[in-house]
Amino acid sequence: MKLPEEFRLFAPWERAVDRILSPLEEFIKSQTASALALMTMTVVALILANSPLKENYHHFFEKELALVFGSWELRMTLHHWINDGLMAFFFFLIGLEIKREILVGELSNFKAALLPVVAALGGMVFPAAIYALVNYGEPTLRGWGIPMATDIAFAISVLVLLRRYVPSGLVTFLIALAIVDDLGAVVVIALFYTGDLNFEALAWALGVWGLLWAFNRAGIYRSLPYFIGGVTLWLLILASGVHATIAGVLTAFTVPTRPRLIPGYFKDILQRFLNACKEAPTTSPYMLSPCQKKVIQAIHMAVEGVQPPSLRMEHALHLPVALVVIPLFALANAGISLEPEVFTGVWRHPVSLGIILGLVVGKTVGIAGAAWLVSKLGLASLPRGVKPSQLIGVGFLAGIGFTMCLFIAELSWPGEEELLQQAKMGILLASFLSGLLGYIWLRFLAYSE
Repeated sequence: MKLPEEFRLFAPWERAVDRILSPLEEFIKSQTASALALMTMTVVALILANSPLKENYHHFFEKELALVFGSWELRMTLHHWINDGLMAFFFFLIGLEIKREILVGELSNFKAALLPVVAALGGMVFPAAIYALVNYGEPTLRGWGIPMATDIAFAISVLVLLRRYVPSGLVTFLIALAIVDDLGAVVVIALFYTGDLNFEALAWALGVWGLLWAFNRAGIYRSLPYFIGGVTLWLLILASGVHATIAGVLTAFTVPTRPRLIPGYFKDILQRFLNACKEAPTTSPYMLSPCQKKVIQAIHMAVEGVQPPSLRMEHALHLPVALVVIPLFALANAGISLEPEVFTGVWRHPVSLGIILGLVVGKTVGIAGAAWLVSKLGLASLPRGVKPSQLIGVGFLAGIGFTMCLFIAELSWPGEEELLQQAKMGILLASFLSGLLGYIWLRFLAYSE
């Protein structure tokens, strides 16, 4: 919200710049911007991987980057720094969103949460089962977790395009469903996609996690202790054999969700500060008096105190994760060959076929079927204004599994380029088909009932 112009002092070009930046700022804050940045980097990765620069493209992400401190060093390729390091921030943000939804959001009430929880479980079990059936008896069975995940940024972006044709309750349902889906994906990664365990490092990681919870219980509201503890936890989990990005979720769960200042008291204290500021003498219309500076500092501290640390961190990380971390992940992982023989092999290879059927068919049947069954049994009711046929459209959109699916694929067959190629091709094709079918269904079929 901007102040009225009569209360503002403008630099010579500020009004013109505001007219340019204001729409841009609103666009950047939207989920659509995140999806567009992700899509753009995916296209760039595909172009580079199929151009004369393809060797340079692949070799660039295989360059090593090392952190050295005395005799200690951590050495990984740029590809692994993005997947294991930067993606920890993405998982941290997911952890904050999961915790918020469980405590105060759509998942805080059992009856309201039952529908998206059961639907999400159906949307995880059915795709995994379909993939397992297609790959039964094959060494490629390890990729069963790939089609379980939903990319919330893309799915919500399609619903934004359909906002005139779908009720708001459908958006809320999809967000809650995707949050549960993310939690399920995190559990699957932690339990089934880990290496050999180093129990000593795991014990130290548990100790650091306990210390972070102690920070929470002791009323530490600053971000720095959680950041230092989170980095330490990441290093220990990396050494333990569990995938390091899980440290992001574990750290997020320890961040306080209660504000230091009671919101009801905030209104009274703010009014006192404003009165003090109004009564303070001024020496210049352009300069603050010492008294006003003290009052403004107190107001700033009160505003910070009424916001939970989890909310502050979520707001601070949303844009960097959406516009830097996720696009970089796509740039490093989405580059696959688009030669004709690859396309023809997609429908025959068990990996790509299992992923396509899992995401397009499994997600739709699992989500729509589970939600319909729960509502028919009277255990939960559909969100206001949502028709049963629209659940099928949501099921299609949940089949857009881009980011997390690529992530699990990289964990399934590290270094096995042929299988990764098929998995990525299946993910891209299935996500495109799911988004297209979801849009057509919700725009032309479910709406016209």
